[in-house]
Parts: sequence; C-alpha cells; structure tokens
Amino acid sequence: DVVNRFGEAWGAHDLDATMALVHPDALFDATGPAPDGAQHHGHDAIRAAWAPIFDDVAATFEVEATFEATEDRVVQTWRYDWGDGHVRGVDLFVVRDGLVAEKRSYVKG
Repeated sequence: DVVNRFGEAWGAHDLDATMALVHPDALFDATGPAPDGAQHHGHDAIRAAWAPIFDDVAATFEVEATFEATEDRVVQTWRYDWGDGHVRGVDLFVVRDGLVAEKRSYVKG
C-alpha cells in the first residue's frame, strides 16, 4: 500500500513524507523534457526534480485509480491541475523493500 500513501503525500504537497516512501536507490523517469523525459537516480536527484512541483501549492494532484499488477508492480492513473490547465497521466511503479523503487511517469497530450 506504499503507492497509495505515496499518492496521498504527493497530493498533500509533502515532499518529506513523499521522499520517506522512496527507496534510496530509486529511479524517477520524468515526463519531460520531450520527447523522452529525463531520468533521475537517488534521493538527491529525485528531490531536486520534484521540489518545484511541490512548491506550487496552488496546483492539485488527484489519484484516479490504482491497480496492483503484481506484488511489486503498481499502476496509478492521476490528474494534475494548475491555474487554467491540467494533464492526466499514469505512473508505473516498482516497489522494493516496502518503498517506491521506480516511478515512470507518462502524460496525455
């Protein structure tokens, strides 16, 4: 259930709580820059990539659905709103040692 707790912490803009659920050797595969996104490895790089997102307190993040494919693989769909725009997306998670070890993000549009 670490992925659900992760989504709740993300939606609350709580970077410390989110990072506490991330494996020290984690991989974050970002949606941008186009066309392939950037990969961030480890806590320091991931925190640096996520800090600007968490700092935008006017933005909202809502989990739409969570699907547990296997014991260690989870798919989560979501919507991210800011100002006058939004995106919908999906994250592919790998869980290891009870923590998020991979978060691969994709968006529509």
